[in-house]
Amino acid sequence: MKLKDLLHRIPIVSATADMDMDITGVSYDSRTTAEGDIFVAISGEAVDGHKFVPMAAEKGAVCAVVERPVEGIPCVVVENSRQALALMGANWFDHPACEMTMIGVTGTSGKTTSTYLIKSILEQKAGAKVGLVGTIQNMIGKEVLPTERTTPESFELHRLFRQMADAGCSHVVMEVSSHALSLDRVYGIRFAVGIYTNLSRDHLDFHKTMEEYCDAKAILFQRCDLAIYNADDPWSERMIQSCPCRKFSYSVRGKADLMAKNVQLLAGSVEFDAEADIEWNHVRVGIPAEFTVYNTLDAISCCWNLGVSLGDCADALARNHGVKGRMEIIPTPGKNYTILNDYAHKPDALEKVLVAAKAFAKGRVVVLFGCGGDRDRTKRPVMGEIAARLADFSIVTSDNPRTEDPMFIIEEILTGMPEGAAYAVEPDRVKAIHYAMDNAQDGDVIVLAGKGHEDYQEINHEHFPMDERVIVAEHLKH
Repeated sequence: MKLKDLLHRIPIVSATADMDMDITGVSYDSRTTAEGDIFVAISGEAVDGHKFVPMAAEKGAVCAVVERPVEGIPCVVVENSRQALALMGANWFDHPACEMTMIGVTGTSGKTTSTYLIKSILEQKAGAKVGLVGTIQNMIGKEVLPTERTTPESFELHRLFRQMADAGCSHVVMEVSSHALSLDRVYGIRFAVGIYTNLSRDHLDFHKTMEEYCDAKAILFQRCDLAIYNADDPWSERMIQSCPCRKFSYSVRGKADLMAKNVQLLAGSVEFDAEADIEWNHVRVGIPAEFTVYNTLDAISCCWNLGVSLGDCADALARNHGVKGRMEIIPTPGKNYTILNDYAHKPDALEKVLVAAKAFAKGRVVVLFGCGGDRDRTKRPVMGEIAARLADFSIVTSDNPRTEDPMFIIEEILTGMPEGAAYAVEPDRVKAIHYAMDNAQDGDVIVLAGKGHEDYQEINHEHFPMDERVIVAEHLKH
C-alpha cells in the first residue's frame, strides 16, 4: 500500500517521508517489526514508543509515524499516534467496520452477558451472522477465537473486523471498555448502536475519579447513531448530557422507553413483562439474578430498535442457556448444595451476585473470593465489607495475585471486615474451594467469585491452569 493511502484522512503536522513509498506492513511493537514496515510510535503511560524507533529502523522499518520528529528514518509527524494507528488500521484493511452493523456495549458490569444475548437474538430472529468481541472470547458466528483483553489494540481490531466481514458477518457486537475508549482503540469507528449498562467503582487506578471513568464511557455516545442507556443508573444523566444522537432508555424501577414490569426472581431464571411503546411481551431468561433483567433489557432495546419484535426477542431469550462464568451453575450431582461461578471481581458486581444468591438460597450463602494483584487496592476492603455484610460465611483466598504477595492482598481485604465477621482464610484457591465444598450444608449456595470464565491463575507474569469447573468435578470424585 502507498504511504499516502495508508495515511488517508489522518491530519499530518509534518513529514520527511515520500508519500509514494510502498509500505508492506504496519507495526507498533519494535519486537515484531519486519522489513518494509511502517512503525507507529505510541506514547504510553509506562513506556514511550519513540524510544524504540531506532530498533524498528534496524529491523527494516522504512518509515515511522511519530508525535515529535526523530532522526535516522523518514517520518510522519501526527498530533496523536494512537488515533493515527486506529485510522491506519481501517485504511489497511479497507474499512471493514463500514460493511457491518456495529453495536458497542460499555459499562462496569453486564457487558459480556448483554453482548451474548444480543448475538443470540440477532442470529435466531434476524437471520444474522454475528461477530463478537469480548472478555471471554472473540467469535465469528460459531467459530471461537481466543482473546487477551476486552478490546484489542486498534490495528488488531480492524484485522478481526476484516475476518468477520470476509466470513459474511452482517453485525458485530462488542464490549467497549473504558480503556479502549480512553486509549483510542475504537477511534474512528461509527456504531449503529451504543449501549450503556451501569457504572460502579472500578479501574480507578487508571481513571483516578468516578467522573473521569464516566466521561471515558461517555465517549461511546459521541460515536453512535442510537444511544441506549439504563435510566435507573445514577450516572446515566452525566452519560447522556452531551449525547448528540437519538436516545432510548430502559428501566426496572421507573418510566422509560422500555420497561420491565412484574419481575419475578426465581432459583434458575428471571421472568418479567417487557413493555415498549404499544408492545408488550412476557420474557423468561434462564440466568438467575435481578441484574439479568437489566442485561436482558439492554439486549431487547438493541434488537427491537434494529427491527426484531418483542415477541421474537422473548422467544430467542427463552432458548438462551446463559454465559460461561456469569451466574453459571457448576453441576454438583448428588449434593444438596449449589455452586455458582461468577466473574464478580469488583465491589458492585460482588454485591449484586450475593444479593441474587440470597434471593433464592434455601440455606446459607457462602462466598469465596479474593482481589487481583497490581490493580486498584482501594476496592479490597470495600469487597471485604460487602462479603461480611451479605454472605453468611466468607472464604478469603487468592484471585490473580500477579506480582503481589497473596497474603498482603488478603490482609487488605480483611481490614474491611468488621469484628465478629464469619470468615476463613485460605490463600491457596484450590484448597479454598475444597474447604467450601467439604463444609457445605444442605441448601447452601456457594458463590465462587472473581475468576468466572478464566481457566488460569496469574502469578508473577505466568499463567497456571485453574478451571473452577474442573476443580469442583475432580473434588466430587473423592
